[in-house]
Amino acid sequence: MSKRGYISRYLLILKKLKAKPYSSYEELNQYIENKVDNMQMRDDTLDIGFSKRTFQRDIREISNIFGIDIEYSKSAGGYFINQGEMENLNFQRMMETFDVFNSLRLAQDLSPHVHLEKRRPQGTENLYGLLHAVKNRLKIKFSYQKFWEEEKSERVTDPYVLKEFKNRWYILAKDNNDGRVKSFALDRMSSLEITNVTFILPANYSAEESYRYCFGIISPTDEKPQEIILSFDPFQGKYIKTLPLHETQQVLIDNADELQVKLHLHVTHDLLMELLSFGNNVKVLKPKILANEIRAAHQRAFEQY
Repeated sequence: MSKRGYISRYLLILKKLKAKPYSSYEELNQYIENKVDNMQMRDDTLDIGFSKRTFQRDIREISNIFGIDIEYSKSAGGYFINQGEMENLNFQRMMETFDVFNSLRLAQDLSPHVHLEKRRPQGTENLYGLLHAVKNRLKIKFSYQKFWEEEKSERVTDPYVLKEFKNRWYILAKDNNDGRVKSFALDRMSSLEITNVTFILPANYSAEESYRYCFGIISPTDEKPQEIILSFDPFQGKYIKTLPLHETQQVLIDNADELQVKLHLHVTHDLLMELLSFGNNVKVLKPKILANEIRAAHQRAFEQY
């Protein structure tokens, strides 16, 4: 059987147990048979075998490859995915990625029906190596090209954690030149080298705490986060309710005239750019300093015309 056959079977098992926990072997078998018939209509070379013996082997392989544990509940009479909250989030993102991958693979045949955004990969070829360095506390070397500098610079850093923002990946790392923790975009890195030199992660460092009240990738300043109140028009408000700007977002007013929300955030350049992207669909009510920055930016844009 091809590797694609194995992986397809693993994903079908995970999808079924995600949709219906405590599924019996018979339910899993029926689900896979139905899906395979449909998949083979598009690719008659695809071979996916399934039996009780292969299923037990699949459970071990899914645990080893994906870190997802499938267990059996005697009381419920079925199999389920055993995971905590963070593991569940990772699982959801992984399944999302596989769904996108399958869509991209099919897009060659469905080009009249599917229109994909044309963009180049954002440095994700280095994700595996960087994750290895982060987990094993290994220093990394790389060349880095800032957008505002013509020459590349050579960096040696202690990689702390990988972070995603707006479909771009970053490594948060301590620059050995000045000892500061900085964010480096993966798509601007080249000549990556994972060294054998280890480093000690500071006991008090937490990326989650550092960015808890920060929108985007720019490191927060020493100033305390501020209470930010925004007023969106009703139409834009529908999007803001379904896709909140930040986890601290709270709805204050929601009526036919406006959606008013409160956030608790550092005022950073990333936040400023996000608010400017809404144009006249948002008004900053608080703090005054942020409202003034938005007004000044709109004024400069107006003066260009």
